Amino acid sequence: MKTQMVYKTGRYSRLIRPLSYIADLIVIDVVGLVLFMDPTEFFTFVGFTNSAWVILSLKTDFYEVYRNTRVVKILSLISLQAILFSLIIFAFFGFFNKLQRTPDWIFKYLLLVFALITMGKFAVFYLLKRYRRIFGGNLRNTIIIGDNIKTRQLKEFFQKNPEYGFQLKKLFKVDKKTDLQSCFDYVSENEVDEIYCSVGELSNNQIRLIVDYADNNLKKLKFLPDNKDIFTKRMDFEYYGYLPMLSLRKIPLEEVVNQFVKRVFDITMSMLVIIFVLSWLTPIIALLIRLESKGATFFKQKRNGIDNSEFYCYKFRSMRSNNEANLHQATRGDMRITKVGKFIRKTSIDELPQFINVLVGDMSVVGPRPHMVSHTNLYASRIDKFMVRHWVKPGITGLAQVSGFRGEVETDKDIINRVKYDIFYVESWSILLDIKIVILTAINAVRGEDKAY
Repeated sequence: MKTQMVYKTGRYSRLIRPLSYIADLIVIDVVGLVLFMDPTEFFTFVGFTNSAWVILSLKTDFYEVYRNTRVVKILSLISLQAILFSLIIFAFFGFFNKLQRTPDWIFKYLLLVFALITMGKFAVFYLLKRYRRIFGGNLRNTIIIGDNIKTRQLKEFFQKNPEYGFQLKKLFKVDKKTDLQSCFDYVSENEVDEIYCSVGELSNNQIRLIVDYADNNLKKLKFLPDNKDIFTKRMDFEYYGYLPMLSLRKIPLEEVVNQFVKRVFDITMSMLVIIFVLSWLTPIIALLIRLESKGATFFKQKRNGIDNSEFYCYKFRSMRSNNEANLHQATRGDMRITKVGKFIRKTSIDELPQFINVLVGDMSVVGPRPHMVSHTNLYASRIDKFMVRHWVKPGITGLAQVSGFRGEVETDKDIINRVKYDIFYVESWSILLDIKIVILTAINAVRGEDKAY
C-alpha cells in the first residue's frame, strides 16, 4: 500500500507527562524544606529523593496514565508508589542517621507529599476529561473498520464517553472481500488519527494492507482482538473501559524519560563537539572551501524530520554551487564535488555542522538519516513502511549507516535495507545502542568507508 505525504499535527498533551514529573519533584523538594534548615543536608536529601523518585516511577509505571485509564488503576499506582517511596525515605534516614529526623516528622512529610501529588494527579486527570467533554478539545479523530458486537460496543463507548476525547468519524462495514481503498481515502481526507479494526471481520491480506497503510501514513493502529493470531511480537495491551485493545507497536522514544535521557545525551554530545571541535575547525574548513570555490561555507538543505516535519539541515559545503543540489544525491565520481569536498566527505567532517541541528532540537546524534524532501516524496510512494522512520528524530548517524547502508542509494535494495535497520532502531532504542552506534561511526570515519563520497 503506497502512501500520500502526511504531516502529523502536534498536541500539547505530550507535555503533560514531563510537566507532571517536574510538578511532583517540586512538591517533594519544597515539602522537604520543612524538614531541613541546613543547605548541605537539604541538597543531599534532594539529590537522593529525586533520583529515587524517577527510578521508582519508571519501575512502577507511575506516570503511565492515559485518557482511557480507570480510576482504580490510578489509585493502585499511587498506593504502590507511596509504599515503595516510604520505604526508600525511611532507608535514607536510617543510612544518614546523623540527620536525626523523628518517625513522626517523616510520616508527616510522606503524608503531605502524597496528599499533594494525589490531588494534583486527579486534578489534571479530571480537568482534562472536563475539557474534552465541555469544550471538545484534545480530541483524536478515529474510525472503526468492521461491524460486529465488539465494534458496536466500541462505537457506543466513544459516543457515551466524550471525556476520553475520541471523536468517531465513521464505522465501516466490511467483509473479507471488501476493497479497503475507500477506508484509506477517508482517513487521508478527514485527518483521522487512529484506526480501530476488528480482526474477526478481516482477512490476513486485509490486515496486512491496513498495517502497511498505517505505517506509511503515520496513523495509530489498534485491533479489537478475538481468537485469531496477529503476527507481530510488539503488540501493546490496554483497556478502554472493559474492552481489550491491542496497539500495533510500542516505540521506546515515546516514553518521556527515554526522551529526556536521549535529549541529555544529544545536548552533551553536541556541546562537546561545538566547543572543542567546531570552534577551531570551522575557520580552517571555511578558508579551504573559499580558496577552492566561490560560495558559502555552509550548505543548508530542507529535509524531513520527526512527524515528517521539514527543517534545514546544515553541512560544510562540499560541492560547487549548482542547481541540482536539492534534487540529486552525490554519486561516485561526481564532478560537482570539490577537492576539499572529497576529503571532508570521506572523513565525514562535512556532517559536523549538524551538531547545531542537534543542539536546537531538529535532529538527534543517532537516528534514521534524514532525506531531502524530494527523496522522501519519492521513497514514501515506492518503499513499503518508509514513513515509520519518521516516528523519531533523524540522526547524524544511524544503525543503517554503521551497518553498510550509508550514502548514495544505487538500487532499491539499498533503501529497503536502510528502512529495515531504521525500523529496528525505532522499535529497539536504548541509550546503550546509541553509544554503540556513535563508537562504530567514529571507527568507520577513521578507517574510511567505500560509500563515503
